[in-house]
Amino acid sequence: QVQLVESGGGLVQPGGSLRLSCAASGFTLQYYAIGWFRQAPGKEREGVSCISSSDGNSYYADSVKGRFTISRDNAKNTVYLQMNSLKPEDTAVYYCATRFVGVVTNFWSPYEYDYWGLGTQVTVSS
Repeated sequence: QVQLVESGGGLVQPGGSLRLSCAASGFTLQYYAIGWFRQAPGKEREGVSCISSSDGNSYYADSVKGRFTISRDNAKNTVYLQMNSLKPEDTAVYYCATRFVGVVTNFWSPYEYDYWGLGTQVTVSS
């Protein structure tokens, strides 16, 4: 059974850190582009970071560049999102996603991805 399962969310104070995990089952994650997205209440889903399948290059939204790091552990079939220096505006449900049919050509568009996890809540508040 194909699954993407996010974990690692929670409540953290501003300036704190969290590491999100996106664990895959039923397929080998390293052969697919993986994107991290987030969605705050009343806002559209936005791309945060992604890692390509072919060369493992990583990309970041300007809003998180220098604070977030995406990585992939092929042995664990898991992608991570290390989030440091968290801000209240980072509060959102975080999702990981991939695409099985075709190739992702625009990492930042949620419509490019055809399989999503259920998400994990991140709340940054004092």
